[in-house]
Amino acid sequence: MTDTRRHLLDALSAADAPVSGPVLADRLGVSRAAVWKHVEALRDAGFDIESGAAGYAVASAPDYGAAAIEFGLDAPYAVEYHDRLPSTNDRARDLAAEGVTDTVVVAGEQTGGRGRLDRAWHSPPGGVYASLLCRPDRPPAHVPTFTLAAAVAVTRACREAGVDAVIKWPNDVLLAGDERKLAGILTEMEGEADRVSWLVVGIGTNVDVDAADLPEDATSVRAEGGTADRRRFCRRVIEAFHALRADPEAVLPAWRDHAVTLGRSVRVETPAGDVTGEAVDVRFPGSLVVRTDDGERVVHAGDCEHLRPGSA
Repeated sequence: MTDTRRHLLDALSAADAPVSGPVLADRLGVSRAAVWKHVEALRDAGFDIESGAAGYAVASAPDYGAAAIEFGLDAPYAVEYHDRLPSTNDRARDLAAEGVTDTVVVAGEQTGGRGRLDRAWHSPPGGVYASLLCRPDRPPAHVPTFTLAAAVAVTRACREAGVDAVIKWPNDVLLAGDERKLAGILTEMEGEADRVSWLVVGIGTNVDVDAADLPEDATSVRAEGGTADRRRFCRRVIEAFHALRADPEAVLPAWRDHAVTLGRSVRVETPAGDVTGEAVDVRFPGSLVVRTDDGERVVHAGDCEHLRPGSA
């Protein structure tokens, strides 16, 4: 969506009554004819924009897509939408190579989605598959904080949709209770020793997906009785991530508030061997502190398994 069309929609959405063509033209710095052309383009994109003697008003927005997600989005990101992609992360990496930033690649379906350790990620139609591309002025060592921020953003969106979501270290979003998976996050980056060149945070969330289309250990917002509005869900994830990106000191406290791992017996598989004990804290930039029989261990990365009482 062009900046002019986005500003036009912002003006209409903020108004309590129809806005006249001359007023819009003056606010946007364009001609009245240009306003009409932009309104027609938005109608072609699926917006129901009513017009009358008093001016223009948005009656409804399209269900999903770039324009729908950007409508009312309170974060400075452009949205690139595809009905189907092999991987939103791959597309975002391509855009990063072209110098693009502050863009979210969204797909209605992924045919080659992947998770951590290059595992396949099941991505049927109805999920929210989005990769946020940005260029934070941070060293690569700080990147895990952005992954935790994304997990918090998804968890908040799930809860706003009516589903009690929790986080398993570092970034799996699960249903509270039986801990079936709602979402996964894959972060990729390129950088130098002292700064990140680009960062891609890929998010795959089961939103408007039937339980029969998911693995047994997964569930969806719709299957759990939540509001399966993909447009709203995607928008809230972007907004929450952006807010945490702007306030990095808020990330770890927010993550702790939603964590289901802390206080649990865990086994973390790391390249140096398994670490087993009680997860007691998370430290900057996202390391898990595990109390073992030999003292506290700080785990920077690894596969975390929640253990049942008495297991080892």
